[in-house]
Amino acid sequence: MTSEMSSNKPYVVKAFYDWIFDNGLTPYIVVDVNVYGVMVPMSYVNDGQIVLNVSPSAVGSIAMGEETIELSARFGGKLENMSIPYGAVVAIYAKENGAGTSLAIEHPEPGTITEEPLPAPVKMSSVKAVDNKIMPKASAKQQSTQASKVKKPSLSVVKK
Repeated sequence: MTSEMSSNKPYVVKAFYDWIFDNGLTPYIVVDVNVYGVMVPMSYVNDGQIVLNVSPSAVGSIAMGEETIELSARFGGKLENMSIPYGAVVAIYAKENGAGTSLAIEHPEPGTITEEPLPAPVKMSSVKAVDNKIMPKASAKQQSTQASKVKKPSLSVVKK
């Protein structure tokens, strides 16, 4: 049995995130960009840190994994995909009242960083819509009447 435990930082950040959001407030995180693995838009960094609104309404998507926070958000109209190791999170707080906590920076241990090779680019082919309904042959007039009644396919956003 080992007495060495993993970092509690992911648990603390997730708990404060839920607590802030459950109270109807806006969760913000402060990120130290000097920690290995941080990927954020560098043009928005001040004094080695970036402050991010991580509320569901401000980000396109957010996933709080075991080691990193992955999210996408718009900066100056451009969609940016970001990756933030929990070790780089300096603070998490509510915008409205400042309730939250500050956290110590955790740099990864030398030798624990493993570089994975980048996957080969995927070739995309063109895609065409296909109507999978089988209809009996109909006259041209019947086809135009049926075509006007057929509902066009559409996408809708479903929020979790």
